[in-house]
Amino acid sequence: MLIKNPARQLDTGYLDRTPLFQFVLLSLLFPMWGAAAGLNDILITQFKHVFTLSDAATAFVQSAFYGGYFLIAIPASRIVRRTSYKVGILIGLSVYIVGCALFFPASGLATYGMFLFSIFAVAIGLSFLETSANTYSSMLGPRRTATLRLNISQTFTPVGNLLGVILGKYLIFSTGDSIEEQMNAAPTPEAKLALGQALLQNTLLPYKYILIVLVCLLVLFLLTDYPRGKPAGEAAARSAGLAETLRVLVRNAQYRKGIVAQFLYVGLQTAVWSFTIRVALELYPGMNEREATNFMIVGFSCFLVGKFVANVLIARYSAARVLVVYCAIGAGLLLVAAFGPAASAIWFVIASNLVMGPCWPTIFGQTLDTIEDKRYQETGGAILVMAIVGGAVVPVVQGAVSDALGSLQMSFVVSAVCFLGILWYFRSNLRHHVADDVPEPALQAPGEGGAAT
Repeated sequence: MLIKNPARQLDTGYLDRTPLFQFVLLSLLFPMWGAAAGLNDILITQFKHVFTLSDAATAFVQSAFYGGYFLIAIPASRIVRRTSYKVGILIGLSVYIVGCALFFPASGLATYGMFLFSIFAVAIGLSFLETSANTYSSMLGPRRTATLRLNISQTFTPVGNLLGVILGKYLIFSTGDSIEEQMNAAPTPEAKLALGQALLQNTLLPYKYILIVLVCLLVLFLLTDYPRGKPAGEAAARSAGLAETLRVLVRNAQYRKGIVAQFLYVGLQTAVWSFTIRVALELYPGMNEREATNFMIVGFSCFLVGKFVANVLIARYSAARVLVVYCAIGAGLLLVAAFGPAASAIWFVIASNLVMGPCWPTIFGQTLDTIEDKRYQETGGAILVMAIVGGAVVPVVQGAVSDALGSLQMSFVVSAVCFLGILWYFRSNLRHHVADDVPEPALQAPGEGGAAT
């Protein structure tokens, strides 16, 4: 390895200090799945009119994306357990590269199903990355700052979301009339088909840039020394099988609540982002997709600002208390967006991004902290990643509500209900005194103390 790791690993698997280069490089993975998620929101808007889809059908973009996470998270965690977090990351980067490359034949075939398959392949790579990187970020340093460290890494995610939307805005969407108006103006079915194929060719451009970045990250990880993040001594030998792990986790009430909260959060976030451009186009007739994308850019900027503010608040106050307030505000904003004046609805949807940011890492960190025997942590983390399947379900539900009511604006009540469910989870954590941070363990001889994997 050309880039050495300066930190010393403790018997628990945590480090005595955070290796800066390794932590920053690991954190650079977070915007890569953020960019993929941001581009999905662009693709939903484009596919709706190119393939003539309902709101519910467009949401299957997110179903393919988050369905890949759901199916691969457990196998990915078992591979990580048998090898290392770094191996999981290298596999994830490699499969992500393959998934991006599949967009080239997809644009040639010009079928909705092939694009969904390409998105599914990208999600398989991202499942390896998230299963490895979320837990690994919390391990790269002292245990007492594990949740804060994960929040810092997650701050990079909205940067990726923002870059993905900006790439989509300028490389996929064009100026002039909206896609719907262009398709309707086509004089013949043949001309309409040719226009649709030309528009789909634009989807290749952002993935070319993503491919270049992914190859660079793959090389850097190959050249960088990372700690194993595994327990030492006797603790390392006491591995737990999948069946045993599931039996233990299913009896953990707070862990089960964390799974539900993560499902609701990812569903909420995905639904809000999936339909922001669409609701802008619905509320402002005559606006084209490139102009409507500005609302997504503002929304992701709010998401990023909200995460920075939350990091400051969580460093001073209980994370659960901060999140109870955030969720109450978020539910209120989306209820006003659903039932308030149409002219201001988009701005309340955008404002809800300010209070979304800290939910995922805090739910992830606090739920993992309820697993007392850390032999079960890798699989527990993988199941939390599987809960990301909420992003495959909630947008479809919201799309179906939109189709049933004939109002995309009113469908945001679905997202508001998700916020209330997450609020219930954090109130439960407060009642059960789930810790935000834990004391730094004393240095132990091999075989003493618990394991954190």
